[in-house]
Amino acid sequence: MGEIMYVLVASLAGVAVGGGFTWVVFNNILKNKKEGILAEATQEGETIKEKKILQAKEKFLEMKNQHENEVRERNKKLQQGEDKVKSRERELSQQVEQYKRKEKEIETQRENLNKQLDTTQRKQAELEKSNQKVVALLEETAKMTADDAKKRLMEQLKEDARNAAASQIQGIVDEAKLKANQEAKKIVIQTIQRTAVEHAVENSVSVFNIENDEIKGRIIGREGRNIRALEAATGVEIIVDDTPEAIVLSCFDPVRREIARLSLHQLVTDGRIHPARIEEVVAKVTKNINDEIVEIGKRTTIELGIHGLHSELIRMVGRMKYRSSYGQNLLQHSREVANLCATMASELGLNPKAAKRAGLLHDIGKVPDDESELPHAILGMKLAEKFGEKPDVCNAIGAHHDEIEMTTLLSPIIQVCDAISGARPGARREVVEAYIQRLRDLENMALENNGVSKAFAIQAGRELRVMVEADRVSDDQADALAISLASKIETEMTYPGQVRVTVIREKRAVGIAR
Repeated sequence: MGEIMYVLVASLAGVAVGGGFTWVVFNNILKNKKEGILAEATQEGETIKEKKILQAKEKFLEMKNQHENEVRERNKKLQQGEDKVKSRERELSQQVEQYKRKEKEIETQRENLNKQLDTTQRKQAELEKSNQKVVALLEETAKMTADDAKKRLMEQLKEDARNAAASQIQGIVDEAKLKANQEAKKIVIQTIQRTAVEHAVENSVSVFNIENDEIKGRIIGREGRNIRALEAATGVEIIVDDTPEAIVLSCFDPVRREIARLSLHQLVTDGRIHPARIEEVVAKVTKNINDEIVEIGKRTTIELGIHGLHSELIRMVGRMKYRSSYGQNLLQHSREVANLCATMASELGLNPKAAKRAGLLHDIGKVPDDESELPHAILGMKLAEKFGEKPDVCNAIGAHHDEIEMTTLLSPIIQVCDAISGARPGARREVVEAYIQRLRDLENMALENNGVSKAFAIQAGRELRVMVEADRVSDDQADALAISLASKIETEMTYPGQVRVTVIREKRAVGIAR
């Protein structure tokens, strides 16, 4: 390029100077230069082409070598697999030969056993013939067939076994009864002795003492508005009469009586007695009582060592303090039953914690928030199930008055301890009319039966003595009558403790000498 530029410059210079070069010469120079450039380009292209061909050949040789290596590796693996297959075939061939040898040995042993079996069968047949000959000879000598002898021997053995078994069974039963009664009495006596509580008989009325009778007028209020407001707020009948320095609070619900008593105490102490103040004080006392109920329940469970009780059950336990059954405080009764159950369960080798838990909750159905027509045992069982108590505890609660079937040993313990607590002298008080009516019902129940001449409920209703006519009732019928009356009393009557039924049948022969 530089040469061309040089020629152009020189040509231009020559023309300018005076025409030393012509245009023809210039064209020839250009043509020669062009051919030189094309030749160089062609030669350079050939060089590049040869280089690329050499690179392609090298790449081809490299790929060929790689392919040959892969083929050799694959052939090597195939050869190894083929060697393994041949080795496995040799092993299998050897095992097949071993199995064939063992099969021949087993076939030989089978043939030997068959021969021995044939020999044994022949000997057994010979022994059977000999046995038949001996049996025939014995039958001829004893003049009795083998079947008859076998039957007579079996009958004799059965009779001897029956007599021996009856004698032994009677002895075992008598001994078991004696030991059971002794152990039961021992356990019950020890349990009662180890668990003693005080008995507080509650009434359906409370007496609120005042300093002077002037306070009565303030409690009544103008035209009786204060006493009406107090009765409406508490649900308690307030009796203001001529009794000196005393006001009587009457209500079957001890909680409401206690709320009324504490409200009156605060009102009299404060001195401000009017309907608005009465409603305020009653609401405050009610809240305090509810808090105290929860606290009583917690304290009771802690003292008894019962843990994990649902909060609602704890509240119901606290409510027991303000409930009574036949005049017996329900919380005190439940605590006593819990301790009795724990002691008795320990004596019998059962779980004392579960027994104590069931004993505390056995009367939980007597303190529900809502009234129910269900028996308190069934209701208590349903409440215990609702609040996550275990099945044995629930069954013990529901079965302690025989409303459901007992399924665990814990249930009879709760029933017995409940009866023990209620049967303590002074533990319960009944209304005189109800007590007399129960005695009459016992006697009338006995007199309804045929052959009964007289019936007496004695020992405060703990024994029913029945006189039957000897010519109309036999000894067996007297036994059946005692059992029937006891079952009827259990199902139809409610009573503390137990009732003994004694049927007396006396045969008298009278002769007159004239």
